[in-house]
Amino acid sequence: MELQYLKGIGPKRLRLLNQMGINSVSDLLAHYPRRYEDHTRLASIRELIDGETMTFIASVVNVTESRPRAGLHILKAAVKDESGMAVATWFNQPYIKARLTSGSMFIMTGKVRRRFNQAEVLIQYFEPYDESEADENRGKILAVYPASAGLRQKLFRQAIAQILDSDFDIDEYHDNAFLERWSLEGRKDAIGTIHRPMTWEDLERARERVVFDEFFFLQLSLARMRNRDIREEGYAHTYKGTLTEKWLASLPFDLTGAQKRVIGEIREDMGKPYAMARLLQGDVGSGKTAVAAWAMLLAVENGCQAAMMAPTEILARQHFQTISRWFEPLGVSCGFYAGGAGRGERRQSRDDLAQGAIQVAVGTHALFQEGMEYRRLGLAVIDEQHRFGVRQRAMLQGKGERPDTLIMSATPIPRTLALTLYGDLDISVLDESPPGRIPVQTICVLEKARDKLDLFLLKELKKDCQVFCVCPLIEESEDMDLQNAEDVYKRMSLRLRPYKVGLLHGRMSAAEKESVMKAFEEGALKVLVSTTVVEVGVNVPKATVMVVENAERFGLAQLHQLRGRVGRGSLRSYCVLVTDTDEQYALRRLKLMTETNDGFKLAEDDLVLRGPGELFGARQHGLPEFRLAKLPEDISAMEKARQAAFEVIRSDPLLSEERHSKLRDMIDASMKDMITH
Repeated sequence: MELQYLKGIGPKRLRLLNQMGINSVSDLLAHYPRRYEDHTRLASIRELIDGETMTFIASVVNVTESRPRAGLHILKAAVKDESGMAVATWFNQPYIKARLTSGSMFIMTGKVRRRFNQAEVLIQYFEPYDESEADENRGKILAVYPASAGLRQKLFRQAIAQILDSDFDIDEYHDNAFLERWSLEGRKDAIGTIHRPMTWEDLERARERVVFDEFFFLQLSLARMRNRDIREEGYAHTYKGTLTEKWLASLPFDLTGAQKRVIGEIREDMGKPYAMARLLQGDVGSGKTAVAAWAMLLAVENGCQAAMMAPTEILARQHFQTISRWFEPLGVSCGFYAGGAGRGERRQSRDDLAQGAIQVAVGTHALFQEGMEYRRLGLAVIDEQHRFGVRQRAMLQGKGERPDTLIMSATPIPRTLALTLYGDLDISVLDESPPGRIPVQTICVLEKARDKLDLFLLKELKKDCQVFCVCPLIEESEDMDLQNAEDVYKRMSLRLRPYKVGLLHGRMSAAEKESVMKAFEEGALKVLVSTTVVEVGVNVPKATVMVVENAERFGLAQLHQLRGRVGRGSLRSYCVLVTDTDEQYALRRLKLMTETNDGFKLAEDDLVLRGPGELFGARQHGLPEFRLAKLPEDISAMEKARQAAFEVIRSDPLLSEERHSKLRDMIDASMKDMITH
C-alpha cells in the first residue's frame, strides 16, 4: 500500500504530508497523536464543574482583549451552547483572536472556574468543530494529530483508518516469549489502539508498548556498544603507587570519603584488561579534578600517556595550570594544546607528544585534530562531556588503542538522562563536598533594587573580596532588551569606584582572555564582568559574589554552574539573580535556585520544566528524538527497557540467533545516528 493511493490524499495533500516528513504508510502510522479529545464525556456549559478540567462544544459570540500590565495579554471570548453561556480565556496568545470569528464553533478543553454562577474556562486546547461530524465522533476518544496548514484532522483519522482496516502488515520485533516476559501487548494491536483507542485503559497499555520499543532500541544500542568495549582488549594498568602515593602525600588537603570511593572504582576498572568507560558526576566543587589527576598518574605509572580535554580554552588552561603544578614536581611532563599557539610552537609540542616526551596532554578539541599523534595514549579524560558530542568523544578515544576513558560532568545529570545519554558507561558520583565550605546564599532581586545591590557589592569589596557579574549578551542588541557586558562594565566601573573592573567575553583573543583572567585571579581586578565564558572551571577563592543579570534567560543547570564560581574558599558567599520579569514560569525557576544548593535536585527540576532537548541540546549531544516517549515522566519504562535490552545482550552478545535478526537490523541505524550526533 502506498501513501498516494489512500482515499482523500491527492497530489497537493501528498506534498504537504511529504513536507512534514511523512513519505510512506509506515511514516503515517508512526505519526502519533499529540493528544486526545474525550467525546465520551462531553459536557454542556451548564454541566461545567468548578475546579475540573472538562471538554465542551460552543460557538463564539464576541471577543474582547486587554493588557492589564506589561507582559500580560488576556483574550476572552463569550461562548454559548443550548444550555447557556461561558467565558473562554487565553493568556498571552493574541494571535488566536483572528480564529475566533463570531458564530464559529469549537471543541474546547480547559480548567473551569465558576464565579456567581458564571463559568470561566482557562483554555488548554481547542479545535474547530464540524457539526456534520457530531454523530460520527460521539462517544469516542478522538486522536488529535500534529498538522500543518491545508491538512485537517479528519484527513489523518480517515487515512490511518484505511491502513488499519486493510491487511497492511506491521512488523513485530519480539517473539511471544519476550512479550510475555515483559508483559507487553503485540505491536500491531498497540499501534491500532494508539490511533483508535476504545478506553483510556486500552490507550495506556498501547502507549506502554510503543514507548518501550523507543527506549528498548536505544538501550540495545548502548548495551551492544558496552559489550563491544568489554570484549576488546585495552590497557591493564597495574597499581604501583610510585607516582600516585607521592602525589597524594604532597597535597595540602585530604581526599573526601567520596573521592576515595570513586578512586577505588577507577583503580579496579583501569586494572582490567579491557577499556574503562566511566562517567564521573560531581556537583560544583566536589573534587573531580583531583580524582582525574589520580587516574592520569596511574596511566603514567604504567608507561602510558594521558589526555584531558575541556570545552573552552579558559577551562583547559586552568586545568593545565593545576595539573602541571601537581605533576611537574613528580617529574611528569605536561603539555598544553589549544588553537592559539604559534605554528612553530605547535609543531614542537606535537612532536614531543608523538615521541612520548609529553606524558600528560591538556587542552581543547585540538587534542583530537588531524596531525595530533600520541605514542601510547592510555587514558582519555573528557571534562564537561555534555558540551561535546558523542562523535568528538570517539575521535579522542581513536587517538589510542582502546584507551581507558573517564568522562567528567560538573553539570549534574539526572539519572533519567544518564541512562539515556551515557547508558554505555559505568557511573561514579561524588556526593560529598570538601570540609569547611559554607553553602552559597542565593538571592533573587528585581531590577529596581539596583542601588541597594551596588551598596551591597561595595560592602563586600571593602572586605577585600571579589565579584563576578555575568550578562547574557556581549553588546547592546536592537532585538532584545537585555543587560549586555559592555554597558554593565561601564556602569560598574563608574559606580564601584575605586575598585578596578575587568571585562571578559568570547570575542576577545586568547591572549586578551588570559591576561584578564590572570589579573582577576591575582586580585589586580576586583570585579569581573563577563558573558558565560566563566560558566565552568574558573577558580578564584576570594570571589564571594556572583551577580547574574537577566537571570531568567538562563537554565537552572547553567545558573547552578555560575553559582559554583563562588563559595570556593572559607568565606560566606552570595549568588544574586537580577531580573525584571513578571513571567510566572521564569520566577518559579529562580525561586528553585533560592531554595536549594543541590545540583542534582535542580537538574531533575530543570528536566521537568524544560525537557531533555532544551536542557542539553538533543541532536547535538546524541539524545534521540522520541516520537511518543517523554522524559522524565517515562523513567520507569526506560528502566524496564534497559533491563530487557541488557538481558538480551547477555544471552546473545552478537545478536546472532535467528530470533534476534530483526533487532540487529533495527539497531544498526540507531547506532549510526548516535555516533553521527
